[in-house]
Amino acid sequence: MKKILILLLMLLSLTSLFAISSIDELDGKNIGVQTAVLYEELIMDRLPNATFQYYTMPNDMILALTSGKVDAYLIEQVSFGVQKKNHPELTTLSEPAGYINATCIIGNNSKKDRLLREINAFIAKSRANGMLDEIYDYWIADFDPDTDTCDITGFTGENGTISVAVEGGYEPFSFISNGKISGFDVDFICRFCREYGYTPVFFEVPFEAIAPGVETGKYDVGMNIVVSAERNETGTLTDVYYKTPIELVVLGEDSSELGFFEKLQNSFYKTFIKEDRWKLFVQGAGETILITVVSILAGSAIGFAVYMACRHGNKVANGITNFMLWLIHGMPTVLLLMILYYIVFGSSRLSGTWVSVVGFSLMFACSMIDMLRVGYNAIGKGQLEASIALGYSDHQSFFKILLPQAAHHFLPIYKNEVVTLIKETSVVGYIAVLDLTKISDLVRSRTYEAFFPLILTAIMYFVIAAVMTKFVGWVENRIDPRRRSQEKILKGIKEWE
Repeated sequence: MKKILILLLMLLSLTSLFAISSIDELDGKNIGVQTAVLYEELIMDRLPNATFQYYTMPNDMILALTSGKVDAYLIEQVSFGVQKKNHPELTTLSEPAGYINATCIIGNNSKKDRLLREINAFIAKSRANGMLDEIYDYWIADFDPDTDTCDITGFTGENGTISVAVEGGYEPFSFISNGKISGFDVDFICRFCREYGYTPVFFEVPFEAIAPGVETGKYDVGMNIVVSAERNETGTLTDVYYKTPIELVVLGEDSSELGFFEKLQNSFYKTFIKEDRWKLFVQGAGETILITVVSILAGSAIGFAVYMACRHGNKVANGITNFMLWLIHGMPTVLLLMILYYIVFGSSRLSGTWVSVVGFSLMFACSMIDMLRVGYNAIGKGQLEASIALGYSDHQSFFKILLPQAAHHFLPIYKNEVVTLIKETSVVGYIAVLDLTKISDLVRSRTYEAFFPLILTAIMYFVIAAVMTKFVGWVENRIDPRRRSQEKILKGIKEWE
């Protein structure tokens, strides 16, 4: 017993020895940082042997820290205050990593010069009259996510609308509260729009997608961009509208008194009941189903039409089709969507939802063409020759004899492609679509809970996939020649006679 106590004391002493207390001790360690925020540049020279791991959302870094994937992570001091309320086991090093200045980035379009001039004038005026300090105190110094609200009304709109890109999942700067966008950045831009006669339209996108979207002109303004020399050269940045220290977060002692089941109950309440957040999941599921169903129908129709145009070996049609198959099949889904959204439809106001439909329709059309080719080639040319010899036209031969048999070969593949498409829609959040996965991210950013949002999202994807594959399976059984009764077969022959 004495030996066991001595061993425990030794382990405790070792734990205290390995506890990180200064920045220099992080050299050679893994450090988490959010993609595209550039906070790592503050300590790169000081920690030359550190490895930086990049995450899309701030609360993903919390999970990485508590699970031991990183030894610390970088975050703004004001955002850490919100995280600390939900995760008392977190603490920061006494020395900040550094300080950053945040600006707005102005879209590369016809409004650029005017917006740059007006926003800079608004920042200067707001700093002089104390309004910047007022909203800073409200949203940052004394932030309460349960009570603080943002007025997103009262716009006259005589000067038109401006599209504003915000992260949408980063308290206290921009987040969803009671189903509406809120936060420091949102309040700032709403006050600007009321004063200068604009109506803002907010787009919640991943932080790393804000600057590219603004620089292509898709958005008029992007919020909360960290100033850097490179960004000054390539982007149009406004004056600084807030400054904040950057903290290094490490694990401390867990001061929470809640038990396991109490934590689980609290997590369920925050995920679904509070602010009626279950409605957000319903909204996200509806968006996912809409994109999936329309893309499958449109993609099937486009793929079938293209296959019919190529069926008899037209060299031009087949050449163009084969090139498009090579191009689209060889491109990652998220890259295709971003090219469509920021470049092909960059100057249009086509929403991310319908850009997603275009992208997934093209992808499914390519799969449909391949499936039809596989199904048709599995039959053999003798079937067509025999049907022509029996007096059928080419059109009749294809639809009455060849296609039903080909469908028997390609429908199992079709079913798998439907499931694949449903899963691939999870990346549409990169182009400002509030689908099921994006809603899950937004809820996690508010609750700092991962279990229920992720598990529910996975279950909903399973249910959507099961319903759609069940329907395709029903169609497959209905057209399977082996499942047709003798009476139906004879009836078809009599009708043809």
